[in-house]
Amino acid sequence: MASRSVFRLLPTARCGVLSGRQYLGGGTLNIGEQNPLLFQWVSIVYLAAATLFWMTVLRWRRAFNIQLSAQVATDIVALTLMMHASGGSQSGVSVMIFVVLAGAGLVGQGRMTLFHASLATVAVLFEQGYRVLNLEGETSAFFRVGLTSVGFFATAISARLLGRGIIAQEALARQRGIELAHQLRISEAVIRDMQDGVLVVDANGRVRQHNPQAAILLDAGDGNDLYLASLSPQLAEHFVAWRSRTGRSETNLRSPQSGRLVRARCRASGAGGSTLIYLEDMGRVEAQARQLKLAALGRLTANMAHEIRNPLSSISHAAELLAEDTQNDTERRLARIIGDNTQRLNRLVAEVMELGRRDRAQPEQFSLNGFLAAFVDEYAVSDPEAGRRIALATPEQVEICFDRSHLHRILWNLLANAMRHASSADGAVCLEVSPRDSARPVELHIMDDGPGIAPEQRGQVFEPFFTTHGSGTGLGLYIARELCEANGAQLDLLDDGPGAHFRISFGTEACRTHAETAVS
Repeated sequence: MASRSVFRLLPTARCGVLSGRQYLGGGTLNIGEQNPLLFQWVSIVYLAAATLFWMTVLRWRRAFNIQLSAQVATDIVALTLMMHASGGSQSGVSVMIFVVLAGAGLVGQGRMTLFHASLATVAVLFEQGYRVLNLEGETSAFFRVGLTSVGFFATAISARLLGRGIIAQEALARQRGIELAHQLRISEAVIRDMQDGVLVVDANGRVRQHNPQAAILLDAGDGNDLYLASLSPQLAEHFVAWRSRTGRSETNLRSPQSGRLVRARCRASGAGGSTLIYLEDMGRVEAQARQLKLAALGRLTANMAHEIRNPLSSISHAAELLAEDTQNDTERRLARIIGDNTQRLNRLVAEVMELGRRDRAQPEQFSLNGFLAAFVDEYAVSDPEAGRRIALATPEQVEICFDRSHLHRILWNLLANAMRHASSADGAVCLEVSPRDSARPVELHIMDDGPGIAPEQRGQVFEPFFTTHGSGTGLGLYIARELCEANGAQLDLLDDGPGAHFRISFGTEACRTHAETAVS
């Protein structure tokens, strides 16, 4: 396109040069000396035609080949007349026709380049024949004109071949540019949506680029040209140590505000001394590990149901018969030990099998206030003190979307722990509902006035098989959190009181997600 634009300006430039040369005079070309009047009128008409062609191209960009042929024909006719007015082929004006043919061959298409060369050849031969017949020109000049005509064809063909190569290279470059832009868009989308954070840091510690996940993991804003030290001083220290080859490429650090555990890995980018820093959310890794544990426990559940429960039932029944038939206190005590341990194993099997229900959630819309009141009444059947020791704080009617059986199991596990560690005072355990507002979802708080959980144990309370109770299985809180996540809720342990304080934050998408899954 650039070569075409240049070619559109050539007639005007040639006309101006030749006209100026005719008026300035001097030199060895004898421009317009044989017929100055003809040269002057041809120059004026040529300039007007060139201006008209230029304006036409600017306003009407279609039919380029037709416009090109018209311009070339006008150039050849005008230059031939100027050559005639300047004394023929020996004047040197014919050299300008080479420029015309070269430009047409570069930007033209097909066999029109040969037509242009043929037209130029006919024009100069006709001029020379007219000169010989009417102006007593030398017949020997036909040899020079013939060589010039051969040069016309050679110039046109060479320019056409060169133009085809340029067009092919231009098309290839355009295609490569499209593919590169497409690849860049894909890469940007992948980096933007990837779960790991990516930082591009220069040698001075300035963050040149980062994806949204990196800003989330480091609790940073979305601005550019940040310094690594302002995002995370710990990460900046690791970066400096790594560049000085005194530290490892990987390290674990905490986010400044959220306290999220993040693994950082430094890699040299190999371009301009920049460094790529990959940030991995270790919480997500731990969640994946929990899912693997859950899958392993699920597979174990299928075997335990038949391979363990049936023998335990036989052992428990035999221990009961043994306790009834013996009169020896020692034997009765041993039978009781056998019965207690079989019941404990039965509870363990039942709780492990409860994990299999995680993926079978059936959420429904119901009133949390009514559910809690009915649950406390049911719990009081197994613990007569529950009605007195458990206090309900439900200021208004609140609707939630949850699996009723899952919520029943979660509250049973949480209340069992709270009742075990709370005092015997009235209202020692409190169930408090916080309604939804613009800043937070519906929350259910389970609080007790007991001694609380030791700081060194707070990070382990949701781990499977972790327990501080002699007869516990260590799966109660783990199952409660898994069932909450299966319903789009979140179970957290808060550190804001003397006793234990658990909070269930109910999600708002559980029913809709379940409905969409059922339809699909």
